[in-house]
Amino acid sequence: MLSFLRRKLENFYEDLLQSEIKKPPKHVAIIQDGNRRYAQKFGIEREEGHIEGAKTTERVLHWCKEIGVEELTLYTFSTENFDRSGREQKELFDLIELKLKQFSEMEEEYSRDVRVRVIGQLERVPERIRKVAREIERDTRGNTKFKLNIALAYGGRDEMLDAAIEIAEEVASKKISIEEIDGKMIESRLSKQNIRDVDLIIRTGGDVRTSNFLPWHANGNEAAVFFCTPYWPGFSKIDFLRGIRTYEHRESTWQTTRAERAMAIIKVMKMAEIKDVKKVANRLRAYIPEKVLEEIVSEVDQENRGSIKYNEK
Repeated sequence: MLSFLRRKLENFYEDLLQSEIKKPPKHVAIIQDGNRRYAQKFGIEREEGHIEGAKTTERVLHWCKEIGVEELTLYTFSTENFDRSGREQKELFDLIELKLKQFSEMEEEYSRDVRVRVIGQLERVPERIRKVAREIERDTRGNTKFKLNIALAYGGRDEMLDAAIEIAEEVASKKISIEEIDGKMIESRLSKQNIRDVDLIIRTGGDVRTSNFLPWHANGNEAAVFFCTPYWPGFSKIDFLRGIRTYEHRESTWQTTRAERAMAIIKVMKMAEIKDVKKVANRLRAYIPEKVLEEIVSEVDQENRGSIKYNEK
């Protein structure tokens, strides 16, 4: 009876949290930590912990699609995992191979919408994993509604170092000049898969660190971060929705800050040339809510006796 009531309350809370979501993040990246500790806590084999974690991964994919997330990146196997025993590496690769094959063979509607991409230093993983990765990427290439990125043998520092070496070699061979190097060039060398900036990082298992995960795409975009205590197999929909709420709260705070800065910038420019004020106002349209910017410009417009026209280019 108590378990029934608890589940009822959990369902109610899930519905409440989900109903409050107004603008979900486009790209969520998850560090799936705690499979081994989960197994130890519940007295099951380590391999069973990884299997339970794989079940959570499938649920999270459903949750992302439910609320409108468009891209999900999973930190499935980091370069640090190569420090684990050969037996455990084999267990993990066996499970990864199995799950990729199962996903490729699924007939469910949701799986047919998903494009799967595998990122990382794939030359370091067994050939059987590279083979199934190539196959699933080929089979799902035409799917466009949702992107699932699986990070295997991935390390953010290594990725950035490889990009720097590649660019340096091209400068040395005079294929490109130093003046041509910019953020877009670096980003194009980091991943050939065109990964969008990360909006939210979620880490399970209680550790408060991002473990070298997508540093360019997350830190450069000032992604929101949600650390939670449950181990990955025990990660619930409520935990997931709390992470989404963290992102929305951060975005709301940022919008307020941007609006305040925009108001300060435009007010400081009151005595500047009118054409310059118009230019700044229009540039700010990309960074703060339209309604807020209209109010700011209207206020300054009144102080300048109607000389600023918001829509004028």
